[in-house]
Amino acid sequence: MSNYTELDLNFIGGNWTTGTSEEVIEVTDPYTQEKLLTIQAASKEDVYKAYESAKKHQVKWAKTGPYEKAEIIRKAIRIVEDRKEEFSDWLIKEAGSTIAKANLEIDLVIAQMRLAAELPFQMEGIINQSMIPGKKNYLLRKPVGVVGVIGPFNFPMNLAMRSVAPALATGNAVVLKPGHQTPVTGGTLLAKVFEEAGLPEGVLQVVHPKISEIGDYFYEHPVPQLISFTGSDTVGKQIGEVAGRLVKETILELSGNNAMVVLDDADMDKAVNGAVYGRFMHSGQICMAINRIIIDESRFEEFTEQFVAKVKELKVGDPRDEETIIGPLIEESAVEDLLEAVEEAKKDGAEILLERERDGNVLSPIVVKGTNDVATARDEMFGPVVTLIPAKDDEHALELANDTEQGLSTAVTSEDEKRAFAFAERMETGMVHINDQSVNDEPYIAFGGEKESGIGCFGREHSLNEFTTWKWISVQDEDREYPTD
Repeated sequence: MSNYTELDLNFIGGNWTTGTSEEVIEVTDPYTQEKLLTIQAASKEDVYKAYESAKKHQVKWAKTGPYEKAEIIRKAIRIVEDRKEEFSDWLIKEAGSTIAKANLEIDLVIAQMRLAAELPFQMEGIINQSMIPGKKNYLLRKPVGVVGVIGPFNFPMNLAMRSVAPALATGNAVVLKPGHQTPVTGGTLLAKVFEEAGLPEGVLQVVHPKISEIGDYFYEHPVPQLISFTGSDTVGKQIGEVAGRLVKETILELSGNNAMVVLDDADMDKAVNGAVYGRFMHSGQICMAINRIIIDESRFEEFTEQFVAKVKELKVGDPRDEETIIGPLIEESAVEDLLEAVEEAKKDGAEILLERERDGNVLSPIVVKGTNDVATARDEMFGPVVTLIPAKDDEHALELANDTEQGLSTAVTSEDEKRAFAFAERMETGMVHINDQSVNDEPYIAFGGEKESGIGCFGREHSLNEFTTWKWISVQDEDREYPTD
């Protein structure tokens, strides 16, 4: 099986086309900083054509039988499985993924698609009783129509597929805009897979515009009825404002200033091992990653000593090395932002417990001791920086954990499961993991945040509900008496 080619093109109306913008997108390896390819960006006109094509082809796709839809998705799964090595290589060189992270991501992609393959059979119709004599009420589950999907750079293939697969499975057409840093793994490869699987032309489009050129046009366009976005809360709020004004549905999975709480009866080895993984997996570039570790003050020194010692052992560097845990950040500006936040935290009174070196886009772990008020704890650190915060007791720990505008994923460690569960129920977050860490994602479990971490939910029946709507059709079988008769 030969590798895919023509990865520098847009996919519109079933055709691979060069963008018509004068702008270009340079795609580089974040570790070697070598250029991988140059994409001629999509213009507003290209985005317009993509949406019009999606609108044109969606009606026929919606009428396609569930067995045919499911078989196309199952064939796409087999293609991903067969091309796992090819896709892993692209995730490493385009997204800076370590080998372990790349393999995990592809496994998640396959799991997302397996869930989606079940959805065509759940597009049911329901007959409801009526309060009016002689009336039959039919409720029909329908696709929303055309879905615009905006993907991120960190888990580009998985977090795009999380929307694309269920949207297609429920009869929608999709226009996908991947992150500009990962246009291949977040977009082009998905189009290649579904094209090879036999998805009808025009049902899935992939475009590569520059936001600096098209602005809000991708989600302002009148055709998409639903915008699915994964990314920063700043951009998510902008999309929400535009969608509200235009009365569009949204699914917004946004930032997370996530806390891990270590109670005074915690198993310290369990807590430290979970914390290291939950912070430094994929160099900390995960929305669910632990940003703050809140430790009961009676165990603070013990935890800190073990945690720092274990972090020092992490292999840092080339993501192609199987032993590497921390590879490169996605781009130079991401490194600069983190270092600026660390310097600001120092001014805020934070103590630096571990600070090593920078090599290009690779940043060694930085461990900070501080409070919720230092810069590295106030804001989400999308990289290998973590803040340790002592707590006086359980109530103080809960107050600190909830003291954030975000509420995505958290963790709590305790040998008393009942105590931990009661604590978890009071955490203001969409997901809590007891005696584990905050980075967990399973397609068959509800995934979603609270507060400013987003709107909407993925997984199980939730993906079905997000990408569909209900239509009420009633039939009056018997003559109805009206007050005006």
